[in-house]
Amino acid sequence: MGKEMEPSFFDKVYEVAKRIPYGRVTSYGSIAKYLGAARSARMVGWAMNNSLGKDVPAHRVVNRVGVLTGKHHFDGTNLMQQLLENEGIKVVDNQIVDFEKHFWDPGKEL
Repeated sequence: MGKEMEPSFFDKVYEVAKRIPYGRVTSYGSIAKYLGAARSARMVGWAMNNSLGKDVPAHRVVNRVGVLTGKHHFDGTNLMQQLLENEGIKVVDNQIVDFEKHFWDPGKEL
């Protein structure tokens, strides 16, 4: 009893990702740290890779220095970049410009 009610790690990741504000980004590591699993950034990445069709803004999750490391999981060569640019985030050479300005820390809700 209760086992089926416990959200999976991936489900917890998706809940955090859904709260990333429009025009902001966060990192795999920040989500992992927020969930109390600081060493699980790669697991967060796997969750993002499996988020297709789950209404999760996976394009807003990047690596710790703002590189679009997950872009090859999006349809189309530059879809991740296009989605970010549509939100006013400039990307050059697969890296977010002014990353600190756009960074959202899930541990410091707005």
